[in-house]
Amino acid sequence: MELFNLSCLGKPLRLEGSMAGWQQLYWDNQLVSQLAATADSEEAKNHSFQLTADDQIITVDVTSSVNWQPFLVEYQVSVNGEVVESGSRNEKDIERQQPVVTPQVKPKLSLIGLASLGLKLFKSAKVIKVVLAGASFAAYSWLFSWQFALALIACLVVHEYGHIRAMKYFGMKVKGFYLIPFMGGLALSDEKINTRWQDVVISVMGPTFGLFMSLAAMVAYWVTGNVFFAGLATFNALLNLFNLLPILPLDGGHILKSISFSMNSIAGLIACIAGAAIGVFVSYAFGLALLGFLLLIGSVEIIFEWKYRHHTHLLPLNRYGQIFSTVWYFATVAALVGVIIYFASKGDDMLALPLMILQS
Repeated sequence: MELFNLSCLGKPLRLEGSMAGWQQLYWDNQLVSQLAATADSEEAKNHSFQLTADDQIITVDVTSSVNWQPFLVEYQVSVNGEVVESGSRNEKDIERQQPVVTPQVKPKLSLIGLASLGLKLFKSAKVIKVVLAGASFAAYSWLFSWQFALALIACLVVHEYGHIRAMKYFGMKVKGFYLIPFMGGLALSDEKINTRWQDVVISVMGPTFGLFMSLAAMVAYWVTGNVFFAGLATFNALLNLFNLLPILPLDGGHILKSISFSMNSIAGLIACIAGAAIGVFVSYAFGLALLGFLLLIGSVEIIFEWKYRHHTHLLPLNRYGQIFSTVWYFATVAALVGVIIYFASKGDDMLALPLMILQS
């Protein structure tokens, strides 16, 4: 994780580190000092390197101390014994930082390069989004009806828009979202997240916006009495509830991973394994091959998360973040279930179907 990035002697000076205690110092994107992991990851660290300019030797010293819960990094930079920079950074600073992009050498002209350029132009014209949206509409219309296809796409768009709004809230550059036939939707960003709080918020905002849509459809049903809005509210609630299953790479899996690994690594592994076990049961009970496939992907991600848990660049949730994220997750689940139960009590067999699925 990038602890700070500032200017020193006209060049960028960047310090990276992890909860395991290792640190790497870069000057002008060149590694100039590194420290191995220690038993006490929060002890003060000292880096020193020398530069030669105009036949003079310049010594740069960097001192830093990191507190992980709550997160706070304090640093001081000295040049030839004189302090030139000092300051501190907290969790909000880490959320807003922009990742360092390594310059890439432009490849020579080739058929592969032309093909890559053509693909970029193809993407920039948003043709892929239109094609995938059209394919999704055609696929769902073929399986069900064009009215159902429109309703489903509306649910997916609102859900993915929730993810996009969360990304923009954190100042991330977004590519938009893609509708994928039989797979739902996918929101993409040009940047990586820096904290587990970002992971939680981006993940939970999709189902939260889905909940808002179900509540809006419920109000429309009360006003008009049209059963279409009741069906929309119920089906959309079930769709977003599915996304909150504690299985990677579903939204619920990301939320579970961020909360559990912020509390304790062993507890995190146990919680994720329990979530995977729930996924196995659901896949077995309903014969959902797609869900089983997603579970397989999520299991691999859990293994890698456990293996590199001490070297992750993601800042963990503090105690307040863990509690708030847990309450937000279960409150959203409870509200979605409440919508399903409410319409199931109306006596319509179709409206009761989502509840029957949950009870089976």
